[in-house]
Amino acid sequence: MVVVGNGALGLSLGLVLARRGQTVAVLGQPHRPMAGSTAAGAMLGSFAEVTTSLVASEAGRAKLELGIRATSLWPEWLAGLGDDAAERIVTADGTTVILNAIGMAEIDDTNYRAIRTELDRYSGAYEDVDPLDLEWVDAEPISRPLRAFHIPGEHAVSTPALLERLQSAFLAEGGTVIAQQATRVDHEGDRVTGVTLENGDRLTAGQVTLAAGAQSQALIDGLPVAGRIPPLVSGYGVSVLMKTVDGTAPRSVIRTPNRSFACGLHVVPRGEGEVYLGATNVVSIRPRDVADMRDLVFLLQCAHRQVRRKLWDSQVEKVQVGNRPIALDGFPLIGSGGMAGLWLLTGTYRDGVHLSPLLAQEMADRILGEPGSVDLDRFTPLRKPLQEWTRDRIVNDTVEHWIGIGYEQDWQIPVDWHQWIETDLRPATERWVEDIDPEFTPPAELVFLSRMDPEALKLLREYYARTREVW
Repeated sequence: MVVVGNGALGLSLGLVLARRGQTVAVLGQPHRPMAGSTAAGAMLGSFAEVTTSLVASEAGRAKLELGIRATSLWPEWLAGLGDDAAERIVTADGTTVILNAIGMAEIDDTNYRAIRTELDRYSGAYEDVDPLDLEWVDAEPISRPLRAFHIPGEHAVSTPALLERLQSAFLAEGGTVIAQQATRVDHEGDRVTGVTLENGDRLTAGQVTLAAGAQSQALIDGLPVAGRIPPLVSGYGVSVLMKTVDGTAPRSVIRTPNRSFACGLHVVPRGEGEVYLGATNVVSIRPRDVADMRDLVFLLQCAHRQVRRKLWDSQVEKVQVGNRPIALDGFPLIGSGGMAGLWLLTGTYRDGVHLSPLLAQEMADRILGEPGSVDLDRFTPLRKPLQEWTRDRIVNDTVEHWIGIGYEQDWQIPVDWHQWIETDLRPATERWVEDIDPEFTPPAELVFLSRMDPEALKLLREYYARTREVW
């Protein structure tokens, strides 16, 4: 068996298959160029990522419930990586969610309330925190937290430590690591026969799983089933590791609700006075490996203004770039790829690390001909676009998050101009989504991208036209 991709999902799947007695090779360059896992804050949070849009759809709620189930698996999963794995890998004691003054009521307040509502619905533990009692937080006055609560069960892990332990455990179980990327999935008719490596060698295998994140698309493109699978694009993001000037770090994750097409500002402790700052999210047609100045400046300004002013005097140790895999309908691609022996495990967007223990076990079940314990049928790779929201809701989300970018950057314009801009932006966006396609509407992030990127518009139009032909 071959698993293409050596990030959290690929290594986790390889480990589970090896533990079940299978001969498995995991492929990928050791430095994992452009991977999402290596640049991730790796927050093990399902509730803290809740948005009003997520829980407004059946597929979104199903994704939330996958996350809740994955959270319960992490203690046992870490225990299987060594007696000291939890101590070495877990870096944060829970997650503290803040509602701060620089956000928008339409986004921040509603998502803050949605997180608490879902915690109540699923009997999740949390406790209110007085913003004045928040440890380590020292925001500038106009960005100060107004409310806060702590989720004790949603931690974070160090991805370098996690990936190192996963690979060591995989090798200890007899797995093989091949330090090359695959450039092609080989097949005869509708059956895969293996992969071709970047050095030209061919690796024979009857089962091939594509778990290479956003880079999986390059391999899918060469297959006869490509037209039946929602294409993948990249959620390019920039994160930063900093050494704090006073050698301190928070005990928990500190984060805002999701906003501005991204996963919310977050600070994650990494030990010994080091913190991780994230994240930005800019949808890109292809994976990227370098940061834009605007995204780096935006992230650093947000962190020191909204969380801790002393970060301004702290040292930037490392700038990281990662690529989250996003299917054009916004939901994961999990399961059979439509050819004998072909499997897909990608499209998880922001949740790949968090879901890895659960999805690795579920995918291994299916590869070995077992039914699995979780219903993943709605996320089958061979599908029409999942249309989980009305066009009106997507337009509304697009406009609100578009405007939210301005507020988070504290834009300086006359007060009444905000209303004028929004008044003009809404009908313009309504016309734009109609121009993309009369029937299908992409998620808000992709509406935003297509307005700025003609190549993205072309990709969406071709995808929807092909959907009508195929389905």
